[in-house]
Amino acid sequence: MAAAAAAPVWSVDPRTGKRREQVAVEATAAEVDSAVRAAHAARDALADRGVRAALLRRAAGLLDEAGEAVIEAADAETALGPGRLTGELARTTYQLRSFADLVEEGAFLDVRIDHADPALTPPRPDLRRHKIPLGVVAVYSASNFPLAFSVPGGDTASALAAGCPVVVKAHPDHPATSELCAALLRRAADETGLPAGVLQLVHGFQAGLDLVRHPLVAAAGFTGSVRGGRALYDAAAARPHPIPFHGELGSLNPVVVTEAAAAERAEQIGAGLAGSMTLGTGQFCVKPGLVLAPAGPAGDRLLTALTDAVSDTEAGVLLDQRMREAFLGGVRGRAELPDVEAPVTPGAGGEHTVSAGFLTVPAARLTADGPHDLLLEECFGPVTVVARYTDEAEIGAVLARLPGNLSATLHLGDAEVAGTDGDGTDGGLGARLLARVTPLAGRIVVNGWPTGVAVAPAQHHGGPYPATTSTATSVGGTAVERWLRPVVHQDTPPALLPPELRDGNPLGLPRRVDGRPEGG
Repeated sequence: MAAAAAAPVWSVDPRTGKRREQVAVEATAAEVDSAVRAAHAARDALADRGVRAALLRRAAGLLDEAGEAVIEAADAETALGPGRLTGELARTTYQLRSFADLVEEGAFLDVRIDHADPALTPPRPDLRRHKIPLGVVAVYSASNFPLAFSVPGGDTASALAAGCPVVVKAHPDHPATSELCAALLRRAADETGLPAGVLQLVHGFQAGLDLVRHPLVAAAGFTGSVRGGRALYDAAAARPHPIPFHGELGSLNPVVVTEAAAAERAEQIGAGLAGSMTLGTGQFCVKPGLVLAPAGPAGDRLLTALTDAVSDTEAGVLLDQRMREAFLGGVRGRAELPDVEAPVTPGAGGEHTVSAGFLTVPAARLTADGPHDLLLEECFGPVTVVARYTDEAEIGAVLARLPGNLSATLHLGDAEVAGTDGDGTDGGLGARLLARVTPLAGRIVVNGWPTGVAVAPAQHHGGPYPATTSTATSVGGTAVERWLRPVVHQDTPPALLPPELRDGNPLGLPRRVDGRPEGG
């Protein structure tokens, strides 16, 4: 019997729904195996930190040089627009260069040396600890960030920085962009003397499952849906040798607006919310999906401002037709619930577009189990739910029912920010709300909006499940820690020690020796 033909991988224009070109074919199990083995064989080539830093910088440079073509390809496949994609490309190259700086500085190796001390009880042997790369990392690209969370994105950059070769599973919404970026990264590898195996690319749903199950894959990073991420997470855990699976799955990103904040700046908050929830046609992973706003005149003013701003928002294109149908169905199911109103009805804006809108509901409807639980689930696209509360107890009751999130936002009045609102408690309402939302999210925003995740050493982009499947971050310098594991050498002869752990610090690394910074 003849083998089945490999399924074609098409680039599709989401503005028209029409195929643009065949980009590739879906990878067979044998091709996934070949890609993983090529990556595995490239591990030793990434051992030199200087070479890794050079690779990351050259990759950033090549992406900048090819910027016009990269943005054109990404826009054709995602309809995100040149403006948004220009910013995303800048973020992506900045991220690559930031990890190059981190690699050269070396603190991420977390080198700690405790010399032997026989006088202690019990006696202490000579202990020398550092972190080493796990091995091949599988990266699953995101639909909504074809650059910053895909082939050249943070998972890839941080894994290469750690010394781990990468096999990327391309997202079907932007295969041509994926191929272009992968070619640029492989060119960067060639120009820095590295084998092309340090970055491999495969296409296809089954290829993604084959990848996470491959015995030579040591860890995985994923950005996408709860359903898809959970399936891969379970597959990673079901292996004979389970591996770390760092998945970003879904987030409601709750916002609480206090009565005082609404009274002081209802119009500003309403306009800001509209901008945040419709940014990128509502396709940001930190889009505010649930807003707790006060009942009464101040809250009414906020809704009037939100209505005006959302009504002025043009219809937009979602990333693919499947997401458009899910959005329309999700909005319809929510709008049909009792006591749910739609001051601006979200829905179909045209054959291939959707219009932004928002729903309102009394917060009391969300304080107990029932059909309104649907409003506590993420709806991907330009819609948010405004729950009108009557008192602080209702705020707490709703927050107590929320799952884990990437972000939680508080809009506080001036006295609440200062802790001088005079309600007789330490720190006042602002402090109490901060204490309530902190267990829910990995990033807490005060008097701002969660859309926009800065690439910075102190950043944390993660949160309790289902926001993420681990406690790690996928943005910022500490993202590299996902792809490392600690190893301690006990009483190892000096000649056998890795250079990072030898006396005299031949590599000039930041280290702690006998509990203190070396040289400090």
